[in-house]
Amino acid sequence: MKQIVLLLLLAISVTTVSRAHGETYSLGPDSQPQAGVPQGTVTQYTLPPGRYYPGTPHAYWVYVPAQYNAAHPAPFMIFLDGSQALGKQVRVPVVLDNLIAKRELPPMIGIFIDPGVLPTARPNAQNRYNRIFEYDSISGRFASFLIDELIPAVSSKYNLSRNPDDRGLSGVSTGAVGAFMAAWNRPDQFHRVLSFIGTYVAMKGADSMPALIRKTEPRPIRIFMQDGVNDHIVPAEPWGTFYAGSWPINNRVMYQALEYSGYDVKLVMGTEGHNMKQGGAIMPDALRWLWRGYPAPIVVHQPAAMREPGWDPRAKVYSAVYVDKPWVQIKGSYTSAASPAPDKDGNVYFVDAALHQIDKAAADGTVTVFKQGVTGVTALRMGANRRLYAAEPQQRRIVSWGMDGSETVVARSVDAQHIAVTQQGAIYFTDTTHKTIGLVNAAGHVRTVVPAGDIASPSGVALSPDQAMLIVSDRQSRYSWSYEIAPDGSLQYGEPFYRLEMPEESWMSHTGGAWEDTDGMVYFPTPMGIQVCEANGRMAEVLNAPQPGSPITSLAFAPGSEERLYVTNNGRLYERPVKITGAQVWSPVVPPKPRL
Repeated sequence: MKQIVLLLLLAISVTTVSRAHGETYSLGPDSQPQAGVPQGTVTQYTLPPGRYYPGTPHAYWVYVPAQYNAAHPAPFMIFLDGSQALGKQVRVPVVLDNLIAKRELPPMIGIFIDPGVLPTARPNAQNRYNRIFEYDSISGRFASFLIDELIPAVSSKYNLSRNPDDRGLSGVSTGAVGAFMAAWNRPDQFHRVLSFIGTYVAMKGADSMPALIRKTEPRPIRIFMQDGVNDHIVPAEPWGTFYAGSWPINNRVMYQALEYSGYDVKLVMGTEGHNMKQGGAIMPDALRWLWRGYPAPIVVHQPAAMREPGWDPRAKVYSAVYVDKPWVQIKGSYTSAASPAPDKDGNVYFVDAALHQIDKAAADGTVTVFKQGVTGVTALRMGANRRLYAAEPQQRRIVSWGMDGSETVVARSVDAQHIAVTQQGAIYFTDTTHKTIGLVNAAGHVRTVVPAGDIASPSGVALSPDQAMLIVSDRQSRYSWSYEIAPDGSLQYGEPFYRLEMPEESWMSHTGGAWEDTDGMVYFPTPMGIQVCEANGRMAEVLNAPQPGSPITSLAFAPGSEERLYVTNNGRLYERPVKITGAQVWSPVVPPKPRL
């Protein structure tokens, strides 16, 4: 026992000594003014209160290099906690002067912004400090603030590039979370991130990001990370002194998740605590690494381990999609797109609500009008009988059309929003008004098969590949339901089976109609992208939306020489080839037993 105690004391002593004698960090030549190097200018401004942080002004500064040419759009970086980045410990303008002069960075503009402070309306009262609200959230609000308010203000004075490869973000501590999340939420705007002593811990949701990164289709972002092994660490608490977790551990977990998913990421671990001693010293090298190879674009790569023995392909995004085959917008004269529905030949029908018509997109991308003069159609589904079924809640009916456009009223006095059609011609529908699930059997009789109660807001319905189960999505809940279809068409043994990730700024999942593939995986359109659940109910993948920042509202698989996945996103129709096969009404198939 004495030996164990002595060993523990020795270990603590060694740890204490190593911390006390950690590396010494100092600013190198690239952080010092150099003779003969052209110096840029730094000008201070005030951004008035706007939409995203009402009543809250922001101080910001703009660095303009001596080599700036207004005739050419300039790359730029935004530094959060801008006054700190301008200060003596980091000296970003000096670093930019030197690296631009050495042509190790392109002539870039630096935007330095401090978090907002809401001045109190009363004397002798405390202001509201917005730093945590702005930086520490994993929502898209801060990204929208940068894109819609800060960048336009700077663009009114300087010619800023619109290319996301020309745009970088840098943050320290909570600001590192703000920088990374702005790029994560809007990869169409920002491709480069510097993260110093990042707080990826359980404060306002950043601790959830490593798991989400592992599941989500990679985004074209390059990330440089730094932290110190003594960040919030003392000998008596080697796992961290803060209630939200361990900075060093969570930075490593974040790095591992990014590397696992194939990102271009680098983590530098030093010996300092929660400060910018190391960050300031390595700022020149961090910027060199972040901008290396410029102007070559930053692109997505498959994880390197996919080529290694023992790779587990289970529920991986690249088991479903191709890295080099992204979303392609279906062109045409349509003005809006909703509820795609394929036929056996690979054509896809969709609702163009603005023009009161149903359009047809052929496999080659050609769009033609299928049916004009339709009003209020909310859902389409193709039947095994080659008739196109539609829910028309404004007219309280379900109709179908033959391929020649001939119309048949299938059911009247029904409040159907979304529908699923079985091989035998039975139709399940969600009634969002009464929060029930209804059934129209093959003979046209209508009845309720799930009364109001458990499902808060039933939104979409989909059949399992063998048509033995019905999936019901709930737009107000993170859970979607699975029901067994009884021999008489009734639904029984319902369970809140599929668990989805929730949008940060909403208490609702906002998921719509689902679709299954022949392996029993379920695809849910959501504001976060396509969330894919395994047959066992676990959410395993997230496929990115064609337009970041806007929700996917509906989806469908279309057969053909190459299986294609269609989605509607921001009123447009997109498609991409996929490696899996969607379940279709005309060809039921028994899926394999799900893995546990």
